Amino acid sequence: MSDSQVALITGGGSGIGAAVARTLLDAGHRVAVTGRGEQRLRDFAEGLGRPEGLLTIAGDTAVYDDVRAAVDTTVKAFGRLDTVVANAGSATHDTVAEGDPEGWRDMVLTNVLGPALLIRASIDALKETHGRIVLVGSVAGFVHGPGNLYGATKWAVTGLAENTRRQVTEWGVGVTLVAPGRTETPFWDSYGSLPPGHLLTAGQIADSVVWAIRQPAGVDVNTVVIRPVGQPV
Repeated sequence: MSDSQVALITGGGSGIGAAVARTLLDAGHRVAVTGRGEQRLRDFAEGLGRPEGLLTIAGDTAVYDDVRAAVDTTVKAFGRLDTVVANAGSATHDTVAEGDPEGWRDMVLTNVLGPALLIRASIDALKETHGRIVLVGSVAGFVHGPGNLYGATKWAVTGLAENTRRQVTEWGVGVTLVAPGRTETPFWDSYGSLPPGHLLTAGQIADSVVWAIRQPAGVDVNTVVIRPVGQPV
């Protein structure tokens, strides 16, 4: 167990992040998950039977001191860091012309600043292991939506992934952007209902994340866009 790979996942207590954590744990990885809700993290750990290879860390992904502390805690507990997954995100489900600006700051900081802070905090540890940065984006980061500020944050993540790759590849660190289409997760809770049609599951997205992580040494899968069949845009 002491030689197994280590992943740190932001927003890992539910949805895609939790699914990635479960899949990696099943594959023998050691996993640290972060989130702002301590109770949600406790419930997640309890639901898995508190496995030895799971570490939960409360903190805000948009606060650098919290992110830095999560990285340091993970490395101290497990001795290394091979993968970081910037999964934490939120959406206000409104538009720039008609929405409520009250919720925009938190969304922009979480979705855009959060991944950048995770990269900054973890890069030294990832250089040592020739590890991987995984950014969870969205199809909304490739397809324009009318007034969609959430989509604009995911366009920023799409750009951040390639900009980061061009810097860190010379250090032996890989970068993968995983951009899901419509997926059944708590993302839709604030929307009020699930979108119509077939939806992906969080587990299916997790399988793609883990597939990218487990590529052979020297292989860098950069962009994975995943839509459910029937999603036209």
